[in-house]
Amino acid sequence: MATHAGYTLPEPAMAMPIASTTPTVSADWKVSLPVLRAKGVTLRELRTSDAISLLTFLTTEEVTRFISPPPSTVEGFERFIQWTQRERAAGRYACFAVVPDGGDTAVGLFQVRQLDPSFGTAEWGFALGSAFWGSGLFVAGAELVLAFAFEVVGAHRVEARAAVQNGRGNSALRKIGAVQEGILRKSFLRGGVYLDQALWAILEQDWYRSKAVWGSKPS
Repeated sequence: MATHAGYTLPEPAMAMPIASTTPTVSADWKVSLPVLRAKGVTLRELRTSDAISLLTFLTTEEVTRFISPPPSTVEGFERFIQWTQRERAAGRYACFAVVPDGGDTAVGLFQVRQLDPSFGTAEWGFALGSAFWGSGLFVAGAELVLAFAFEVVGAHRVEARAAVQNGRGNSALRKIGAVQEGILRKSFLRGGVYLDQALWAILEQDWYRSKAVWGSKPS
C-alpha cells in the first residue's frame, strides 16, 4: 500500500471473474457514490459516523504493517472522510466503506483514484480489519469496485501496488486475476525503510472477457 496526496491507499487487490455484482447507478457518482451490494457485503460512501469503527479496525499492527500510517484519532479519520467527499465531488477519487451484512459501520474501505485527468488509468487499493480476513468480504467487495471502475467511471486500466514482502496482498492479487507487470524498486517508504513494490494491473478487455466467460456458465 502506498500514500498518495493526503490519503492512505491500502494494500491493493483485484477481482475477477464477477457474477451478478454489476453496480446499478441512478445518479452521477461525483454527486453521490452508488450503494453496491453483493452477498455478505455492502459498499457505500463513508460517513462521519464511520470514524470510530475505522480507527478500531484499521490501526492494528496486522493491518498497518504494509500501509502508510492511517489517522491515529477519531478526529483524524473524520478529516479523512471529509477529504474523500471533496475529492469525490471533484471527480478525482472514490472511497467506499466496507459494511458486512448485519452491521451498520465500516470495517474497511476500498479506494479508487485517477492517475490521469480522464480517469482512463486508475489506481485502487483496500484496507480491511483483520477480524474479517478470509471471510470473503474482500473478494465480494473487490468485484464490486472493479465493476464500478470499469463500467461506471470508465477506466480502461486499473493498477495496484503491493509491497513485495506482503505475501497475503500479492497472493490475493494473483488469485483473482491481476497481472504482475514488474517490480518498483525502493518505491515505498515505511518505517524509515524503502521497500520494493510489485505493480499489478487489469485491463478493461480482460474485465469484460472474464464477465462474458462467467456469464456463459450455468448457474
